[in-house]
Amino acid sequence: MGFSKTVAGSVSFEGVGVHSGRPVHLRLVPADKPGVVFRRTDLENAEMPLAADKVESHNSTSLIGERFKVQTVEHLLAALWVPGIDSVVIELDADEVPILDGSAEPFARAIQTAGITVLRFPQPFLRLIHPFRMEDGKGASLSFFPVGSGEDSDLSYEIAYEHPAIGTQSLRRPLRWDVFIREIAPARTFGFFKDVEDYHARGLALGASLENTVVLDEAGVMNGPLRFPDEFVRHKLLDLAGDLALLGRPFRGRVSGVKAGHRLHLEAVRHLLGHPELAVIEE
Repeated sequence: MGFSKTVAGSVSFEGVGVHSGRPVHLRLVPADKPGVVFRRTDLENAEMPLAADKVESHNSTSLIGERFKVQTVEHLLAALWVPGIDSVVIELDADEVPILDGSAEPFARAIQTAGITVLRFPQPFLRLIHPFRMEDGKGASLSFFPVGSGEDSDLSYEIAYEHPAIGTQSLRRPLRWDVFIREIAPARTFGFFKDVEDYHARGLALGASLENTVVLDEAGVMNGPLRFPDEFVRHKLLDLAGDLALLGRPFRGRVSGVKAGHRLHLEAVRHLLGHPELAVIEE
């Protein structure tokens, strides 16, 4: 049986929101009871619990509450969910998690350095018992499969871009903290230079830069070198882990994405939570 976990000490970050472009200070604060809670220090400490029914997707994952929203939560949530941290207060003074270097590595390394405290509360997990598949009708899919006793849960992804620096990439990795820190967390978000004007016109990517985004022009990567030859598909695994954190508990199963994205991830999470016959909660 597992138990709830929190960070052993407060951890602070500062940076800009990749979409808003606004500066933000963020702090992870240990909690003494289960629950991930966002607290806006600029709004009289208004709070919002993490919940899958209060989410939207516009090039990132955003939480929507009665008094405020928080954009681009996926990298931070991945760094909390994979090691099983389900008890923490996330304080911030703006409406977006800082993008930092575009990856989850700064969050993961800081959590690793601060340490993880095990609390006295049992931590139930969600065990998939029936496979299911979600599709968008345009070639993207997300498939869920049960795993046997003694098998690792794992995530896999396949992407295909008509670009010389990406092409077709696929990767499968076990859902373990050591693997996440070493092989998934460092993978940075990426985008195409040709899309910048369109993003800006829609109020997106206002804080994106060559320091926090892998940018591709028609010929290749503008700000190399890459951290991994297949950094692009690794980042998709990172985004998937962050969106699966909206399950609200550890997960036992296998998830495979093909050309998917935040929108399909979130639809699958809602589907799984809304169909209790697909999975059981165990301690």
